[in-house]
Amino acid sequence: MPHRSTLSSAIVAALETANPHEKAHATRDIVAAWRANQFNELGRTPPPDRPARPVKPTLLPPRGVPRRRITAGSAGRIALLHAIAHIELNAIDLALDMACRFIGQALPKDFYSDWLGVADDESRHFLLLSDRLAQLGAAYGDLPAHDGLWQAADATKHDLLARLAIAPLVLEARGLDVTPAMIEKLTNVGDPDSAAALDIIMTDEVGHVAVGKRWFDYVCGLDRLDPVGSWHRLVTQYFHGDLKPPFNIAARRAAKFSSAFYGPLAERDDLVAPTR
Repeated sequence: MPHRSTLSSAIVAALETANPHEKAHATRDIVAAWRANQFNELGRTPPPDRPARPVKPTLLPPRGVPRRRITAGSAGRIALLHAIAHIELNAIDLALDMACRFIGQALPKDFYSDWLGVADDESRHFLLLSDRLAQLGAAYGDLPAHDGLWQAADATKHDLLARLAIAPLVLEARGLDVTPAMIEKLTNVGDPDSAAALDIIMTDEVGHVAVGKRWFDYVCGLDRLDPVGSWHRLVTQYFHGDLKPPFNIAARRAAKFSSAFYGPLAERDDLVAPTR
């Protein structure tokens, strides 16, 4: 990492790295350099519209990705861990893009520190899952995956508030709801190592949703917008799926993300998910 490299140029280089393991390690190097004050300036190098991707996995429409039950056999567990690894790889790119795409908007240094911290966590998660897949005799890229996460990023690339509304406060928040049940299933089929990996991810994701909420509120404050009403408007405009209860109220509350936001847009009134 050149001592006087700009932050944006370093991020773009990572985004343009196709090998996922190299991307994860490059991201961790960027974060370490940022924390050591080794960048001369933020810079203005624009991020690519689409990050580089390896040849594998094959990307399919979300409904075209086969689903497998989690059983004592390894196939279902590999499919689950592969799907989550794919999410974490996309999350690396989402966090890096957040720390680069909106540099011209005069945001405080803490904005970049927060999103680089998220990128560092996501890189660590990807490497953790990759190691676990290897222990099970598999590797990232062995199975197909879907491209829905980056489609959401592309739709919000022109609007910081929309990106904050969708990426952390819809997509990552959903992980808070579904991960406890996956941890329980993995534990029940005798795979404590995979369950432990997801437990680490779950703990970190609470902080990521909190980061998204903090900066969503900050940008709303700059423009004197009502956060709840603005979130409803942006989710209705940019998110084309459903907000599906039950929700993990305890985890969302820990992230300072109250049901005043997501409750009114939910499919039904049953909001409470099992908590751990």
